[in-house]
Amino acid sequence: MNAILKNITQDRANFIGGSDTAAILGVSPWKSAFQLYQEKTGEYQEEITPAKQKIFNRGKRWEPIVIEMLVDELEDRGHDVKIITKNQRYIDPDYGFLAAEIDLELMLDGQHVNGEMKTVHPFAAKDWGEQDTDEIPLYYTSQVLHGQMVTGRNKTIVAALIGADDLRVHVVDRDDEMIGIIRSKEIEFWERIQNREAPEPTTTEDINRLYRFDSGSAIEADSELLELIGEASNKKTELKAIETRLENLVTQIKSRMGEAALLLHNGQKLATWKTNKDSEKIDWKGFAIELMLRTNGAISKDSIEEMMRRFTTIKLGARPFLIK
Repeated sequence: MNAILKNITQDRANFIGGSDTAAILGVSPWKSAFQLYQEKTGEYQEEITPAKQKIFNRGKRWEPIVIEMLVDELEDRGHDVKIITKNQRYIDPDYGFLAAEIDLELMLDGQHVNGEMKTVHPFAAKDWGEQDTDEIPLYYTSQVLHGQMVTGRNKTIVAALIGADDLRVHVVDRDDEMIGIIRSKEIEFWERIQNREAPEPTTTEDINRLYRFDSGSAIEADSELLELIGEASNKKTELKAIETRLENLVTQIKSRMGEAALLLHNGQKLATWKTNKDSEKIDWKGFAIELMLRTNGAISKDSIEEMMRRFTTIKLGARPFLIK
């Protein structure tokens, strides 16, 4: 039987979870296997921006509501539903580095099933198929199958709340062939972590992480590089022409819109041109010096500058790639 993980460390570097599966398989729209490897080995720490944190917080706040809506929907369909537990974490019986956190576990018509709750932006609704099918985004399918692999269960109910009131219920049955592939890929990935053998970089972001700083040296272009740089230069020229044409089109549209904030056609929004709110920026150094002067020098200028240095963070310089 799979062990329940109580009070397990939240350090995701110590295990592979369901949210890692898509990156390992190469089907994640957000993260490559190389990026995941760097996070697991501590070579890179993902910055949780306010925008990302807002998305995480939204999902957590809505999860109990989605669960309640799901149970109501299943009961309205005539199913016998009982909640067993929520947010339980499990470890694989054979490999301690494979773990899964299951949003919801239900006894559904006498069968113990997993449940996954998702909140979906209306713009992403097109990625979800018909009700009661297994037509969900592939990156979520991989997470669901990982959960079935670790828990040994045969069915997962995926509840997707699109917007605030469009609940879609999907059913993903166990696929042992696909689970076998996932298991093999995850074991191989974990061995890479242990042996410090990074996967090949596959995205521009991967390359930028791998070679963050230049050495100041130069290399001579071979025939392959000459071909690549030539094609890149041609595409840059084509892109510039497209950007110029786009700018001209936007200028003509703005000229017609004038002071209007919206451009509509038969009630459908085609474009917006709205004035953003004014922003404020405080000159903290100037503020501190003014404060010193007003307090008759109770705080010295040197002390202020020392405090400014302590509260100043350094943003690493970018390494732009320029085609000459």
